[in-house]
Amino acid sequence: MTTPDADPVDRLDPVILHHVVNTLGWPDLRPLQKAAIDPVMDGEDAVLLAPTAGGKTEAACLPVLSAMAAQQWSGTSVLYLCPLKALLNNLVTRVDVYAQWLGRRAALWHGDTGQSQRGRIRADRPDILLTTPESLEAMLIGVKTDHEHLLGGIRAVVIDEVHAFAGDDRGWHLLAVLERLQRVTGHEIQRIGLSATVGNPQELLTWLQGSGAGRRTGRVVAPDLADPQRPSAAADGAPPPGDIELDYVGSLANAAKVLGVLHKGEKRLVFCDSRRQVEELGAALRARDVTVFLSHASLSADERARSEQAFAEARDCVIVATSTLELGIDVGDLDRVVQIDAPATVASFLQRVGRTGRRAGSTRNCLFLATRKDTLLQAAGLLLLWGRDWVEPVVPPPQPCHLVAQQLLAVTLQEHKLGDRLWPEQWNGLPPFDRSAAPILRHLREQGFLDTDGGMLFIGPQAEHRFGRRHFIELTASFTAPPQLTVLSGRNEIGRMDPSVLTEERPGPRRLLLAGRSWQVTYIDWGRKRVFVEPVDSGGVAKWSGGTLTGLSYALTRAMREILLGADPPVSLTRRAESCLQDWRDEEAPRLVHPGGTLVTRQGDDVRWWTWAGYRANATLGATLASIADPVQRPTDVSLRLRADLTPEKWRTALQSAQTGPALVLPEVDQRAVRGLKFSAALPPRLAVATLSARLADFDGARTVLAEPVRFSTESPA
Repeated sequence: MTTPDADPVDRLDPVILHHVVNTLGWPDLRPLQKAAIDPVMDGEDAVLLAPTAGGKTEAACLPVLSAMAAQQWSGTSVLYLCPLKALLNNLVTRVDVYAQWLGRRAALWHGDTGQSQRGRIRADRPDILLTTPESLEAMLIGVKTDHEHLLGGIRAVVIDEVHAFAGDDRGWHLLAVLERLQRVTGHEIQRIGLSATVGNPQELLTWLQGSGAGRRTGRVVAPDLADPQRPSAAADGAPPPGDIELDYVGSLANAAKVLGVLHKGEKRLVFCDSRRQVEELGAALRARDVTVFLSHASLSADERARSEQAFAEARDCVIVATSTLELGIDVGDLDRVVQIDAPATVASFLQRVGRTGRRAGSTRNCLFLATRKDTLLQAAGLLLLWGRDWVEPVVPPPQPCHLVAQQLLAVTLQEHKLGDRLWPEQWNGLPPFDRSAAPILRHLREQGFLDTDGGMLFIGPQAEHRFGRRHFIELTASFTAPPQLTVLSGRNEIGRMDPSVLTEERPGPRRLLLAGRSWQVTYIDWGRKRVFVEPVDSGGVAKWSGGTLTGLSYALTRAMREILLGADPPVSLTRRAESCLQDWRDEEAPRLVHPGGTLVTRQGDDVRWWTWAGYRANATLGATLASIADPVQRPTDVSLRLRADLTPEKWRTALQSAQTGPALVLPEVDQRAVRGLKFSAALPPRLAVATLSARLADFDGARTVLAEPVRFSTESPA
């Protein structure tokens, strides 16, 4: 511990301080890096908050390495976890350099790491191991790794981009694996999360602490924020409004025209929100002789690495990417960020705009190019929220029953046998991996996923059948990826494509669009899921299956409503964008929004309730008001379709029942979605449905809408 007046920098190892000044050439540490020293070196759990490129890696590594030296940690004592393999690849050299200052070293282990490298790590343990939670679990259950020897000395875990974990199922998986790791070590492990701005940092810290929450000390470290407990978008090193511009171009082809002539000579990173859009824009830019590179998850690792490396070294060029480049992967010194249409969250926008403004004298900037009227409205709503310094809270998805089943199988595989009464101890009492999981355990036993003998649990034949391929590798991933075919040109893997692009009826030869180029299919090996292609000039088609539909949030959809009612985001709007928004307000808004509440309209048999509450709230309202909701048409982000025979009496009865009833109703779930839920086969059907229903619901948004006044158009029968 240090005295209140002491300079925390003095606690760092003298060798590290020497290299900070003489090797890195830094005259001083950043405020975050100074503020992180005491809590990290004192062994506290922490969330280190800073904007993109805010020095979070060093804020964690420098004090952790100093603690390692001062306390003489040996063997592999630190894990550095990331959500993306590409981010690990980007970080390992830097972390290893810092470790070598103290005669230590770092090593990399993920799904692309070769067996020879893994063997070297097992034989000669590095001090810092950079990996993913999935690879960490593979080490725990794998037969080749003595996990107690390799991981038994872990003292601290650094979780980079922790917000990216916490908001989905990978976060539940991460927490469960960390609890099991703690059982292996026999002592509590310090948890250090690195995060960009989020709306609820204290809750994020509590979540990260897992079973230690309330028992271990923890701290949110955010010296750049006026109030670390209530951070704002503006405090995230965000650009001034004048450096954000919103334009309406009307099509992806027009976006390519704009990008082909705008900011020539500069390095531009263009974000799209689908792989298909990335491919089509990349091909259109290449046709205009723009030097363009592509990056998305369905390109091969080599293809992505070549693109990102070439882009980092080039100047007058464009890289088009999905959210894979949203996180902290270094692609060099950017001049511009361009957003096609709009991301779904303010937090995502902050991550993306944070890729610029890193050069001295430059500012962060972003140009939005909306290709449709609805995405223009979405972008305007998002920028309205950003202008109010609002950022989404990070909320773990509810009821991860499928991951409870996965963890029960994985820990049994890890331990070979498990006491049928002591199993909750493996997660140190962390809900929902505690005794509340007993019904799931009972189902696993009844269905043969687990066997029992003499009070012990063993992996059963059904688990072998379902997940046993390649040493149970299926058990280490917390999500299901749609089936894809590997696309090869000669021996070179280009990437992966949805099989439907090869099975749909389409005139002419089969041509694919991948890596921004068109390819003609020459042979399909369905058994090995491979497609062989050769390059052609044009005509390729890109297609991938989408994920689970959850739609836009209540907050964003309500901001879009405000735009229609006349609010303007505090950014620069081009004349095209202003004109399009004004057309929305003049021609569409009167039948979509009303300033006094929600609106019900009728056009023939089409009766709609314009709630502007987001998809999940509307799905909840549709299930709750089943007597008047259309049973066929699914809700949208902005409206809920009602029955054509709606009458004033039916409306009042349904609304009164919902307002005074015991509870709102969970949305219904499509059985295809249940089959797509990873590990749903290991769940009782009712729990699989309950998991998805809970994730489709927004009770708070639905209650707000039910309490609001409702206006009816003049044609409404009510």
